[in-house]
Amino acid sequence: MYILWILDTNGAMRFGELRRQVDGISPKVLTQRLRMLEEIGIVYRHYKPTVPPQVSYELTERGKELSKPLYNLCDLASRWYSDEIPPASQY
Repeated sequence: MYILWILDTNGAMRFGELRRQVDGISPKVLTQRLRMLEEIGIVYRHYKPTVPPQVSYELTERGKELSKPLYNLCDLASRWYSDEIPPASQY
């Protein structure tokens, strides 16, 4: 979800930029996640056959549909984080 959030807020990004934004992720894991998101049609991979090759990623229209639910989830998490958590005995 964090990869989607970053692509939604920043637009198209090259692999290195994206890797710097997703703290603590290895290049291998980031590549795997991006390929998975590409396969299911959420992320589009732009490839330019230059020297060196330029590859960037951005959300597809299908991926952009996730923006509103992501923002709603962020708002909910922010509210929950700021609320005092009641003791488990109250459940």
